[in-house]
Amino acid sequence: MIIQRYDDSRQEEVRDVVLEVLLEHGFEYHRLKDADLKDIYGYYFAKGGTFFVGLADNRVVGTAGVRKLDGNLCEIRRIYLKKGFRGKGNGEKLFLAALDFAEKNCSGAMLKTDSTLKKAIGMYLKHGFTFVKEEEGYLYYEKWF
Repeated sequence: MIIQRYDDSRQEEVRDVVLEVLLEHGFEYHRLKDADLKDIYGYYFAKGGTFFVGLADNRVVGTAGVRKLDGNLCEIRRIYLKKGFRGKGNGEKLFLAALDFAEKNCSGAMLKTDSTLKKAIGMYLKHGFTFVKEEEGYLYYEKWF
């Protein structure tokens, strides 16, 4: 898998990957929570963030986004990877691309994950994130640079 910066020609592929992974984990598309998928450039890049795609055979198989927030903080989000590409370090590669961007461009990062995603939580902790709170089934983590 190679990691590249997103461009709008990949919008449908990104949406398909994200929705496939959401459904696999028992989540459905939500018009408001998933609104970023309709305007990835405006949601991430226009505000100073970034979005990466993981490619295999020139097809999107993974995603990672960094959204800038107020106060020079950012949110790492959309760490998604198609099933056949997991367990090989690809998810961590995507996460580290996002984390590297965050460290170079922000003073701290936060992320939110579902409490059932144990492997993802372990990866976040391994890379220095600390637990902040649990709210409505979601776990919140942060890291300061």
